Amino acid sequence: MTATQLSSDSVRTRDVPARSGRRTLGSRYQNLILGVVGLAVVLAAWQICAATGIVDENFSSSPSGAFTALVDSIRTGSVWDPLGSTLEIVAWGMLISIVVGIPAGLLIGRNNVLHGLTDPLISIMYSVPYVVFLPMLIFWFGIDTNARIVIVVWSALFPLLINVIAGARNLESSHMQVARVFCASRLTTLRSVAFPATLPYILAGIRQAVGRALIGAIVAELFMGSAGLGYQVQLQTSNFEMDDAMASIAVIAVVAIVLTRGVGYLERRFTFWSGTD
Repeated sequence: MTATQLSSDSVRTRDVPARSGRRTLGSRYQNLILGVVGLAVVLAAWQICAATGIVDENFSSSPSGAFTALVDSIRTGSVWDPLGSTLEIVAWGMLISIVVGIPAGLLIGRNNVLHGLTDPLISIMYSVPYVVFLPMLIFWFGIDTNARIVIVVWSALFPLLINVIAGARNLESSHMQVARVFCASRLTTLRSVAFPATLPYILAGIRQAVGRALIGAIVAELFMGSAGLGYQVQLQTSNFEMDDAMASIAVIAVVAIVLTRGVGYLERRFTFWSGTD
């Protein structure tokens, strides 16, 4: 093989990572670009239907009307109080869910007796829609902030608990063998071995829980709230203020994206070693 061939081969070899990097960079933004295009197509179709009278704009609003109402609500500041109320309820519900769900999930996952006792109950509480219990929750807790927090905790706790339990039960046996070799106590094993090893499951559970917590907060505000984005949507829809209602729904959508993407970033940032996407 000549020196020229060796040189050309080495050049091609060095070009491979560069092309691979470009493909990775392109694929990184591909989903974002496709998502924006898809959203633009839906909004354009919606605007055309409203402008041509296919749908009644008085009952369905339009993208331009919703955007104008959103700008007005931001300019006048009418959106901030409902947004703050909803975020406060979500924050309290997530805090309680995390404080309760992570330790309980680790304990249940590492104890076969506790797992056998609680697994059917957790499955039932996760599967049954909490909306059917709203009348009883109203009788028990009223319609104030406490009732809304209960619904948010109900929404967020069980997906987090299920993920933590799954992570604790799927620990590699080598981790537990090392803990036994060093005569670690059960509390030390849970804190220093089980918790770091199940961190990918925990963050994945939090990502699912925060979305369900927002849904729970909106549902609670729709049925029993006197403040928040859900209550605002219900009030605006009752008054046939469809542009304002759609603007409030757009705010809810943005909040959902920010919360889930934020937790997703933390998941990638702190569990890069796990090899999951």
